[in-house]
Amino acid sequence: MTRSRETWIGRRRFLSTAASAVGALATAPVLAQTGNSTEIEQDLSQVVRRNISSFRALDWRPYFDTLDNGAILVDITSRALHFWDENGAYKLYPTSVPMTEDLTRRGRTEIVRKVEGPDWRPTPSMLERNPEWPRHIPPGPDNPLGTHALYLSWQYYRIHGTHDTRKIGRRSSNGCIGLYNENIAELFALTKLGTQVLLI
Repeated sequence: MTRSRETWIGRRRFLSTAASAVGALATAPVLAQTGNSTEIEQDLSQVVRRNISSFRALDWRPYFDTLDNGAILVDITSRALHFWDENGAYKLYPTSVPMTEDLTRRGRTEIVRKVEGPDWRPTPSMLERNPEWPRHIPPGPDNPLGTHALYLSWQYYRIHGTHDTRKIGRRSSNGCIGLYNENIAELFALTKLGTQVLLI
């Protein structure tokens, strides 16, 4: 057997073995690491799991009488935010949603304030649950509201960004709806004061 033929056979064996190993890694270890859950209901600094959000592909526009001034629908179940502008142009964003049902609010509201570079103060109930939390965090990388915030007419409720991207697609908020910073920046530019919001 010539040296070039031996080299060719050796390479084929290596590629075949590598392909088998990759196939094995693509199945069993993922289940072992992630279990059968796609949510994190504990400290996010301890575990990192896949962000999976099962968007429901439904036309939600009939929930609104008009698209004047635009409309936002947040589907808590599928963890998705749907946006239409007044001309019907559509955007879909993955979100984080409240950790528990008692932190979740549903119904109709609207955007009453828009802030780029928001600061953050925990609510009284957050401080009751977490007395060690700081009383104020200025804008910046440690701010839980991310780069932009859309304030709703309900006190303490916002649609905002997050610097912790592990939260998106999960039950991980204290009541607000969170988006990736790049998505909230885009939504921030598209929305107006008075844009109607429906959480279902």
